[in-house]
Amino acid sequence: MVAHVGLISLSASLPSMPCLPRIGFTKRRPFPMAALSDDPVQEWILTEGKATQITGIRPVGGGCINLANRYDTDAGSFFVKTNRSIGPSMFEAEAIGLDAMYETRTIRVPKPFKVGPLRNGGSYIIMEYIEFGSSRSNQSVLGRKLAEMHKAGKSDKGFGFPVNNTVGSTPQINTWCSDWIQFYGEHRLGYQIKLAQDQYGDSTIYQRGQRLIKNMAPLFEDIVIEPCLLHGDLWSGNITSDKNGEPVILDPACYYGHNEAEFGMSWCAGFGGSFYTSYFEVMPKQPGFEKRRDLYLLYHYLNHYNLFGSGYRSSAISIIDDYLRMLNA
Repeated sequence: MVAHVGLISLSASLPSMPCLPRIGFTKRRPFPMAALSDDPVQEWILTEGKATQITGIRPVGGGCINLANRYDTDAGSFFVKTNRSIGPSMFEAEAIGLDAMYETRTIRVPKPFKVGPLRNGGSYIIMEYIEFGSSRSNQSVLGRKLAEMHKAGKSDKGFGFPVNNTVGSTPQINTWCSDWIQFYGEHRLGYQIKLAQDQYGDSTIYQRGQRLIKNMAPLFEDIVIEPCLLHGDLWSGNITSDKNGEPVILDPACYYGHNEAEFGMSWCAGFGGSFYTSYFEVMPKQPGFEKRRDLYLLYHYLNHYNLFGSGYRSSAISIIDDYLRMLNA
């Protein structure tokens, strides 16, 4: 999401198509929460963070969602995001996503350490501070590392995630579902077109979007879709490199989904030919990839329409209309 602010920001529901949780689902254990104190951030750094003194606090980047600071200590540096108007659930979801990606041991992400409430309202997250390099990551290496994450990050619970999270500031519903077409129809496209109808009274995009959802199954014929761990909001502002030139991805909206959905923000991610070549060497391209590409762009165009207004509506409605013609729907 273009205006979504992350680690360093260079830096509802529909009544139809219910997704039922798979039997045996065990709720993921919440990410560690801090006890409340006058300054829980400094308290954690000086105890569990193993620092004896904080030598400096510096603002990092800027943004419209969270405040970001670098805490320098005698035990190294920490990155801290705070938000005075939102409780810990948003940062807890981010931490669970970062932790899931970190555990794949593939592409580099900041390791999350602690989430908790601020004393006078709001919340914070403390994570590893990564020293960024002077340029964006190598496209070929980025493609390979991302594919390795998709290959390693699997789910036996189906499509979804242990918690709901946000894409930008829009809620992202991640209720487990055994069927990808149902999941994407209800919790991605369906949620967004319902939001457009509720916010703007846009019955046209809602009705045409519903027709697309009901008729999009042929786009997925003759392929096997396995749940892969996705970053979920991979645009240029959430991609960088460390000081050694290794790719780093930030500020996720994670869930387990079709790997092709990861390219939904490619219109502002700057992926080049070498990126895709390296990616498909690890995760081979599936039949019909080109026909599905715009379907995954649509989710993010709809989200930008709902977040930022009518400037993105024409792109969304154009994609919907093109698919309705293609599918004779």
